Amino acid sequence: MITQGDDYPIHQTPEPVQQVFTSDRNFYDRFFFNGYFREGEPYFAAAMGIYPNVGIIDCAFSVVAGGVQHCVRASRVLGAERMDTRVGPISIEIVRPMRSMRLRVDHETVKADLMFEARADAIEEPRFSRRNGPRLIMDLTRFTQHGGYSGSLTVAGKKYEAQPSRVWGSRDRSWGVRGIGPQDPAGVPSPTPVMGQFYWLWSPTNFEDVCTHCDCNENADGSRWHQFGAVTQAELGAPLDLATGVDFNINYAPGTRHAKTAEIILRSPRAGESRIELKPLYNFYMQGIGYFHPKWGHGMYVGPDVSTYESFKTADVNERDLMHQHIQAVCQAKMGSREGIGILEMAILGPHERSGFKEFLDMHK
Repeated sequence: MITQGDDYPIHQTPEPVQQVFTSDRNFYDRFFFNGYFREGEPYFAAAMGIYPNVGIIDCAFSVVAGGVQHCVRASRVLGAERMDTRVGPISIEIVRPMRSMRLRVDHETVKADLMFEARADAIEEPRFSRRNGPRLIMDLTRFTQHGGYSGSLTVAGKKYEAQPSRVWGSRDRSWGVRGIGPQDPAGVPSPTPVMGQFYWLWSPTNFEDVCTHCDCNENADGSRWHQFGAVTQAELGAPLDLATGVDFNINYAPGTRHAKTAEIILRSPRAGESRIELKPLYNFYMQGIGYFHPKWGHGMYVGPDVSTYESFKTADVNERDLMHQHIQAVCQAKMGSREGIGILEMAILGPHERSGFKEFLDMHK
């Protein structure tokens, strides 16, 4: 079917844009945003996923303020038009590609009109590919971009004004094949039950003059199947200094699989060795934007056009619960004399020798 997207010179196959290159039900196309006020709070994140082969688009916006995480979730039938990036009370608008994006939420408890403005060029990460035996279960591309926000955010009646010098963050775009929603009997529901083990760190960080990025996947024995690191000036068009070496040290909080403190080590040709010290202030729970959520997970059908809201106190979260293992820790950051702020995303399931984890969900002692 011909749609608005076909008016753009972006075709990659002889098919219309509505038809993706694979019939795999797990094909997805996702927007992600996060932002943090430099005082440490509030913190917000949004994820919008489009799943052409299951006919669903979903989105969630979640914010932590005053020790409470507020979650607005929405889902609808996709229809033919993938250029319509509105789901319930949430919408995303591409104002200037690779420069400016507008994120809006219109809910009685959470309202937002935020403009993401790039602080640096988008950083393409190496392609993620993962197999379970002969079957390809993960094959995707992603880029990450650092930025600042202008506009306003209102949470439970309290309004926060955003300016790019005060509110930093990052966004990413990813697309390809990754386990989504409920599966057919021969399908793969998620990386976790199939692999039996999943170790993931992702850490974009903002300083006044520099932006850093790091991500890593490790097997149980510490060998890596994906890693990436980069340092760039906080300036559009600045050259990207790709890391030739990536390492990290995690000091886990007792009774969890989450960091008490962390250090990211990047070695690159121009910057040399960069050591980014991270001190978590609090955790943002990714189930608030669909990850690991049993009902509002990505690509799950919950109705033709529906939305919901919930909130919970972060102090009441059971850190041993599977649903709460995927987090973004909001962190104070130091790199030499520089002070900044960023996040450390963690999803650690199954054994990991270096961390001392031996079972699927045993915790640090």
